[in-house]
Amino acid sequence: MEFKDKVKIVRQKLMLSQSDFAKELGVAFSTINEWENGVRKPNYIMQRKFSKYCEEKNINVEEESI
Repeated sequence: MEFKDKVKIVRQKLMLSQSDFAKELGVAFSTINEWENGVRKPNYIMQRKFSKYCEEKNINVEEESI
């Protein structure tokens, strides 16, 4: 599963808008939008932050489906 799919799954599971999800992760709305659309991929630090966020919310992205 690509990172863009993981971001969208987590955001939708938490019922957050892209803007609200961006605030949760401490990034700009445009960043979430670009990740979800596959325009840009996060650096290693942001990937770890995303993973930690998922762990804190008890979401196993690999088990979720689109």
